Amino acid sequence: MFADAIEKVGGFTRPIKFISRIYKDNVISPGCATMFFVNDEGWALTCKHVANQIIAADKANQRYAGFKASMAEIAGSPKAKALSRGLEQKYELGPKKLAQMKVQFPDCVEGAGPIDIKVHPEDYDVALLHFRDYKRTIYHGHAVFAKDASKIRPGDYLVRLGFPFPEFNDFGYDQDHDDIIWTSGRAVTPRFPIDGMYTRGVANKDGKLIGIELSTPGLRGQSGGPLFDENGVIYGMQSLTKHLHLGFDMINEQMTINGRQQTINNQPFLHVGHAVHLDVLKEFMDQNGVKYYTE
Repeated sequence: MFADAIEKVGGFTRPIKFISRIYKDNVISPGCATMFFVNDEGWALTCKHVANQIIAADKANQRYAGFKASMAEIAGSPKAKALSRGLEQKYELGPKKLAQMKVQFPDCVEGAGPIDIKVHPEDYDVALLHFRDYKRTIYHGHAVFAKDASKIRPGDYLVRLGFPFPEFNDFGYDQDHDDIIWTSGRAVTPRFPIDGMYTRGVANKDGKLIGIELSTPGLRGQSGGPLFDENGVIYGMQSLTKHLHLGFDMINEQMTINGRQQTINNQPFLHVGHAVHLDVLKEFMDQNGVKYYTE
C-alpha cells in the first residue's frame, strides 16, 4: 500500500547522525533523528527538540575545547589536581555530564557552508534547517504538502518514515587528542517506516488543531520525519510518543507458568504517536518565507 510512497518520500528524507560521550568516559553513544527537505533550495523541516540538540552539541564542544585548553595551561603544576577540580566546576563538567557531541548530515548536500537553524517561537515542536553555500544537492525531490488537511479523518491510515535504529559505526575515539571523531566505518543507517491509524486530532488550549495522533508509536530516531498518505502527500511531522495507561493493571497476581506458581506485576500502556499538524508546518514556513509545494 505504501511502497511507492516510501520510495518517493525516501528521496528527500534524511538522517541526522549524532555521536556523544560523557565526561571521563571513552564510550561513544550513537543516535539518530530525521529531517525532510521541502524545496530545492536546501530548506528542511525537523523537530525543535532535534534542532536544540544540534545547537547544544556546538555549545558542548566549545565548552570542552575551552576546558582542554585550560587544562593544558596548568599541566605540570604542583597544584594541577586542585586546579583541575576548579576547572571542572567552571566548565560544568562532572560525572554523567555531556562532554562532547558531534553531528553529521549525510546525503544532503555537497560542500555546504554554515547551516542556519530557525526554531518555532511558540510551544510547537518545529524547526527549519537551511543548508547554504553548497555545490549541489544530493537529496532527490522535495515534500509535497496536502492543500487541505481535512482530506484525512480519524480512521485513515498514514505512515511515518525515519531512522530509529542507529546502525552506523563510522566513529571512534582519538585518544591522542581526547576527541570523538568520524571515521571510515559503516556510514549508512537504515530507514524504517511505521504505519498507523489516525485516531484523534490534538488541539491546543485555544482549540486550534496542532497535531495528529496515531494508533502506533513514533519510534526513537523518527522525530522530524514526515507523515504521509499512500500517495506520498505530507500531512504532518513525527514529534513525540504519548503513553496512555490502559488500566488493566496486574499487581501481585498469582499465575501458574510452566507448572510453577509465580507472582506477576504488569501495568500496560498504549504507546501512540503524535505528529505536528500540516497547518502548523505551513504557517511556520510562511512566516520564514520558505518556498514549499502543495498538491
